[in-house]
Amino acid sequence: MSQTTDLPRQKNEPKAFIQPIFIDLPSVAAALSISISTVQALVRAGDLPGPRKISGGRVGWLWREVVEWAESRPLSDIPPPQNTGAKKPRKSIPQDDMTIA
Repeated sequence: MSQTTDLPRQKNEPKAFIQPIFIDLPSVAAALSISISTVQALVRAGDLPGPRKISGGRVGWLWREVVEWAESRPLSDIPPPQNTGAKKPRKSIPQDDMTIA
């Protein structure tokens, strides 16, 4: 009889989640649910922390700073719009366009 051991196999182990330290511009925009141009405008205005130099031609935002900025945003006093359940109006087709040739 052969004896087996219950050692976990490398390829069957779940991969650990690694929290990113730096994120790129599209990821910042996606994380904040705003457009890339809005991220750039907020950085230019000094309202959003800017990117940091990672290497020669590479920059990125610190994930922690993006999260802290988002958490510092004030609560909105504007309620979300109500869903009235009304259907959107359809464009009407002029009667002249409905002729069949």
